[in-house]
Amino acid sequence: TDASVRMPSGSPEPAPSGGEWVSLLEGEHAAHWANVSDDRDIFTIEDGVLHIPGQTNTRYVAYTQQAFENFELHVEYRLEKSTNSGVFFRSSLEDPVYAGMEIQVIDDHGSLPSNQGSGALYDVATPMFNLSLPAGEWNSMRIRCEGSTITVHMNGWKVLEVDLDLLTMPVGKFDTPLAELPRTGYLLLQDHGGEI
Repeated sequence: TDASVRMPSGSPEPAPSGGEWVSLLEGEHAAHWANVSDDRDIFTIEDGVLHIPGQTNTRYVAYTQQAFENFELHVEYRLEKSTNSGVFFRSSLEDPVYAGMEIQVIDDHGSLPSNQGSGALYDVATPMFNLSLPAGEWNSMRIRCEGSTITVHMNGWKVLEVDLDLLTMPVGKFDTPLAELPRTGYLLLQDHGGEI
């Protein structure tokens, strides 16, 4: 193995339970997911699994029951080859891309980490490692938002921690400094034309 491209590997963390954990894909919560881009049927929820076939480009599936401020989100996902998606948070239903933030979800197993790669705060901050598993395998991601701190774990590893209060200048795609973005908003998943 070429030592210059060696990276750690991880495995999906089990779903947390107990305490204040709530499954947003089961029971009454499942009914609150909606395509907020148009009227197309772009996803299904069955047996606690949200499936986006990826036949459109680009749309957003949002949990519309409530906005979130400080939270921890556990996501398990499986991508098909070449799929690009993302978990948007503290975002707007009308403008998820620029009114909130995204943790990137993409088929890039084996690639070096980047600010547009798996686990990145999209176009802003690069994770320490790319812990994504190959297409077709399950991954886990844990996103924690507490005040100005955003922390991301992928497949058992802490890969990113960002203090938004330090980002007082425009960075990446954002014209507005991230320190000035709202600290409360919606959770959305991106349909970018690939199956997830």
